[in-house]
Amino acid sequence: MVNFRKYTSGITVLTAGFLLAQSTVSTVLYSQNYDNQKSSLNLPSPAAYVEKAILSPKELVDISVNTMMTDPVLKNASWGFVVYDPKTKKIISSYNENTPLVPASTTKLLTTETAMSMLGENYRWMTQLEYSGEIDENGVLNGNLYIVGSGDPSLGTNKAGAWSYKDIVSDFAGGIAREGIKKVNGDIIIQTALFKGNISRLPENVVWLENNNYYLPVGTTREINPANEKLIVKKSMNAAADKKFFYVSPYANQMVYAEKYEGDGTLTTKLPDAPAFLANSFKASLVKSGVAVTGKVTPRITESSPEVRKMIAAYKSPTLGDIIYYTNQRSDNSLAEALLKTVGYFKMGDQTSESGRLVVNSHLKDIEFDLEGLNYMDGSGLSRSNHVTPISQVKFLTSLMNEKYYKTYFNSLPIGGQSGTLKSMFLTEGNGQVFAKTGTLNKVKTLAGYLKTNSGRTLCFSLMVNNYAGSVGQVKSKMEQILKPALDL
Repeated sequence: MVNFRKYTSGITVLTAGFLLAQSTVSTVLYSQNYDNQKSSLNLPSPAAYVEKAILSPKELVDISVNTMMTDPVLKNASWGFVVYDPKTKKIISSYNENTPLVPASTTKLLTTETAMSMLGENYRWMTQLEYSGEIDENGVLNGNLYIVGSGDPSLGTNKAGAWSYKDIVSDFAGGIAREGIKKVNGDIIIQTALFKGNISRLPENVVWLENNNYYLPVGTTREINPANEKLIVKKSMNAAADKKFFYVSPYANQMVYAEKYEGDGTLTTKLPDAPAFLANSFKASLVKSGVAVTGKVTPRITESSPEVRKMIAAYKSPTLGDIIYYTNQRSDNSLAEALLKTVGYFKMGDQTSESGRLVVNSHLKDIEFDLEGLNYMDGSGLSRSNHVTPISQVKFLTSLMNEKYYKTYFNSLPIGGQSGTLKSMFLTEGNGQVFAKTGTLNKVKTLAGYLKTNSGRTLCFSLMVNNYAGSVGQVKSKMEQILKPALDL
């Protein structure tokens, strides 16, 4: 039965709202001071008053999405959107939610969660200095020094609170002094099973660009030589007539070409191999301080007859939680790729991107990730061969809310208007209410995470835009407009 009193009351409210809107229009249209003040006025549209009085928050979200379908920036784009209630497990509003799209750096959501699930948020990597043999009365070590690595992705980077190479070398040198070693009759041996001589190759369809430098990620200890730690290719050098820019890592037999270069005239590699660089820096520091080393820096992956060794010093990395926080806040590509290789090693025994992909895909299957439309190609999201659907992202984010590491994972996400890659978005409405991973490639802009509504609800959302028109700034503005009414859900 219809409640006519309630119905009549509703009509009265709507009529009053309409009259108020008309009054507002009249005031704005006929105020004598309007011409002088209009540049500073930021009044909502009169229609907005009526819309809020008549329509539910869900209807306002739907209208926002429908409006964007004809927007010049988005009308010819491939894009998808979904707001999802993790409590009811139901879609609140959506558009193309089952369409596979290029996720860009929101791919890091999958990579970092796999690492945290597998290793635990408090996991740390150890890098140890050890020695074999004996130290005589003159302080001469008749034996070898060993740098034993465990694949620390932050080693020497200063990222997430990690020590610099200089700090680690200083700590190791202090250990040498404490042991009374004044000369080393032997080698400095790098020992880590993580590298195994693998040649690192780029994920499919990737031009790696970070801080205006193209670079190759590498992971081998072949041909260790301090002179090869950095390779610079001048802009004037052309490897082929049809390709413009390239560079090579001295530790990987792979050349990368790029059609376009946006740097400042030089191409520089990232650090080719962390243990090798640490070992060479350590040797140089010892020699400079007067501790002679007669041997060379060399890798030794396996030993048929392992030497008895004593530990001199140990460096402990930041926690995995700290590293993931840094990775997601800054969308750090190199750390994400390192985490991909790390999970590959811990599950399959070798540190390759291929193994990492298998492990991540297997993990996603185990946690019942919606695999429809998924193509996971790299750890960072730089590959345009990555594809995922908006609905699978929000269901994934929902599933994490019951995990013991959820709080740490949630806290790693940038906050709208406040931190990380979201610091310049949601500066007014949504400030401090959007917790999400961003993604950006040429003509790709994505956002996926959690939304704290004005009523206190926590919702999951995904918004991915591919092949848009206009600038990335325009797309970011459209994304804010789409999500704005969702704050009232």
